Amino acid sequence: MALAGVLPAPVSVLITLLITVLVAVLITLLVAVAGPTGRARAATQTGFGPVPAGTPMAHPFAGDRTVGPLFPPGSAVHTCTASVVDSPSGDLLITATHCITGEARGYTFAPGYHDGVEPYGTWSVVGAYVDPQWTADRAPRLDVAFLRVAPRQMDGHAREIQSVTGGNRLGPAPSTRAMVTVPAYAVGHDDDPVTCTAPVYHRGVYPAFDCNPYVDGTSGAPWLLRTDHGWDVVGVIGGLHQGGCYPWTSYSAPFGPATTRTYDGAVNGAETSVLPPPESDGCTTGL
Repeated sequence: MALAGVLPAPVSVLITLLITVLVAVLITLLVAVAGPTGRARAATQTGFGPVPAGTPMAHPFAGDRTVGPLFPPGSAVHTCTASVVDSPSGDLLITATHCITGEARGYTFAPGYHDGVEPYGTWSVVGAYVDPQWTADRAPRLDVAFLRVAPRQMDGHAREIQSVTGGNRLGPAPSTRAMVTVPAYAVGHDDDPVTCTAPVYHRGVYPAFDCNPYVDGTSGAPWLLRTDHGWDVVGVIGGLHQGGCYPWTSYSAPFGPATTRTYDGAVNGAETSVLPPPESDGCTTGL
């Protein structure tokens, strides 16, 4: 910004454009190295026009102990979001299925992550559970996965993650006008999460909310609904167009019987899934 005050206007504009291009290239390279990020749009995109008037804005915050980023194997860049879901075994996470490939082993989860700090440590994913139909046709309505994480040695004892962070109860799909709070991480590292509270509406069977910007890396972020007994997770960013084509509109797969069956399988020790890579989100052809 200081350069713009002393250089001729055309030169300062050229420098600004060059810096913008370099930042965009750097983000692209980070995503390419890290692997799938879920949502296929970035905050720097401008081809979709202005943000609709009245759209709420997400804001950075210090993090939620049940929510954190997912790091692919061997990567220092987190590419999706997950959260601890309440379970009898105390070792399950929930995220979007399209965030994970293969057996899920080697992914790590850092609950409460902020500014590069991991206040509750990192936890290793040892298996994934998804609806079998997802592996057959990657149906957007089934874009929900449960991940099992290994216990950690803490103070000389093996601890399950839920005993350290707590967990959010699995709930049904939210009704129209329900107010959901969605903490999420954009793809990156050494950063803060964002959060927003907004009303739910529906596009066909898919729950949706409007808040800007939810970008690459926010896939899998929990939709948290306050209830009399605490917080329920009633959706995760994903589903239609793998979560949406615009930074200001996000979707979830509709939680229902299939979600409950997958959760029950994870709780009861069903065989873990092997996940194929996600297909195109359809954003360039399906709008």
